[in-house]
Parts: sequence; C-alpha cells; structure tokens
Amino acid sequence: MAIKLLTSRGVPAWSFRSRRLLKMSALPSTSSHSLTSATVSPLDPVEAAKRLAAYTAVDNHIRPEDKIIGIGSGSTVPYVVERILQQGEERNKDRVFLPTGFQSQQLITHAGLRLGDITQYSQLDCTIDGADEVDAELNCIKGGGACQLREKVLAEAAKTFIVVADYRKNSDVLGTSYTQGVPIEVSPFAYTSVLRSLHTKLDSPQATLRMARAKAGPVVTDNSNFIIDAPFSEAVLRKPRELLVKIKLLTGVAEVGIFCDIVKAAYFGNQDGSVTARSANAHIVENNN
Repeated sequence: MAIKLLTSRGVPAWSFRSRRLLKMSALPSTSSHSLTSATVSPLDPVEAAKRLAAYTAVDNHIRPEDKIIGIGSGSTVPYVVERILQQGEERNKDRVFLPTGFQSQQLITHAGLRLGDITQYSQLDCTIDGADEVDAELNCIKGGGACQLREKVLAEAAKTFIVVADYRKNSDVLGTSYTQGVPIEVSPFAYTSVLRSLHTKLDSPQATLRMARAKAGPVVTDNSNFIIDAPFSEAVLRKPRELLVKIKLLTGVAEVGIFCDIVKAAYFGNQDGSVTARSANAHIVENNN
C-alpha cells in the first residue's frame, strides 16, 4: 500500500512505498541522500518505523539554508540527529542546534554539533520533535518525557515545527493511544492546589503527581518543576484548545502538554515500511494500487 500526501489543491506532493522515498516537485527536497542509499542496520519494527519517519522529516525540512535548528526530545529524536549528521560536515559547520532538554543536549554535543541556547536566538528556522500522540488535526500530546515547557518554547520560536513518531502515535482523537493523561508542568509550591482544581473543576478525578521510577519522590523537570498527569474523557479531548486554555489558567501551571495550531507537518513510520505524512495544508489519501 502506498500513502500519498496531497496539497490543499489536490496536487500530489509525496508518495511513500516500502522504504523508498519518491520525490516529487510539489515539496522541496533538502537532502542529497535518499533513504535507499543510506546505510541502514536491522532494527525491530517499531525502531525501524521511528527511524524512517525521522529520516524523511529531515530530508524534507532541514534545508541547506537552515542554520538555527531546534532538536526535541523522545525516542525518535536520536534518528533525527543521525540523519542530520548524514547531511555532512560541510552543511552542518555553520549551523547551531538548540535542545529542548538534557537528552537532546547530550545528543547534540555527542554528535559534535554546535550547541546553542534559546536565549541567544529569538527565531529558529526549524524544530523537529517527537510526540506522544497526534490527532487528525495535528494537535499533539507531548510531555511524556517531562520536557513540554521547553519543547513548546522551541516549537513556537521556529518558522517550521515538525513532529516525527511511529505508527502507534497516529490517532484520530487525543487520548486514544496515550492514556496516561495530559502532562502538566507545575510549580512544586502549587501542585496540591492544581491537583484539587483538576479533580473538582476540570473533571479529571484520576489526575496524579508523576512519580519517578529510579528515585524516591516525584519526577522533577529540567526547570525544577513537577509533572501532573491528568486523564480526561474523549468528549473533553475532542476540544483540545478549550482544555488547554482551562488548564493553563490554573495558578501554578507552567505549561500544558497539549500543542495546538503549531505543527506544520507530522511524519509517522509504519510497520510495512511506508511513511504517513500529514500536513497542516493537506489531506491524506490512501492508494492501494
């Protein structure tokens, strides 16, 4: 099966079949490497899907003229950095890479790329990040790795924000596959009052403080805040913008792991070796021919 991405005018833009990227003129290609020419070692199906999505996103959106690039967090992002390195030293020598957290900072420095900080750059050319779930309108749940505040700062600062994930994160409605709840970063001083408001005012009775697995006590973010995971009903999550505003208005909330009206395109690697691409200005048509 092939998946075709059509622009809003119905013109074919990209078609993906097996592990081959077929480049067409409606969208720019930015990499001198094709997916077939890359040296690919065997991976399990989920990891292979992550890598395929990441490679395709980098090829399509990290252009030679892009110099300030945001690198997100999550299990798909190492493949983003891997593909950027494959663009070559000449292309990367004048670039600066901004991390969303400790993980991406380590990826950038270990790869020998130039590390920058958001305080130095008010606008980025492109940010590529992972996602815990993406709905049919490109709204996202992010924050499974407790980085949503910094992720959103870099997403909003970028001219183009792209998300990459495997097929398990591709949903029609948020909360379908990512059932842990909406991640909410809160001030430690305010977490009990935020929890009470979530329980009593916003209909999330199962909202809980996220506890660490390898240490005693709660998860602490890179900003020294706590994380609350707040499950909501499907009916509520069908209106993510409204929910985002309601949570953000609670005193003590630093950021909410709902991303709305930010994503320009999302890439999902599939089990069959294809890529599903969703664009803010396009729709997906499946072609079984």
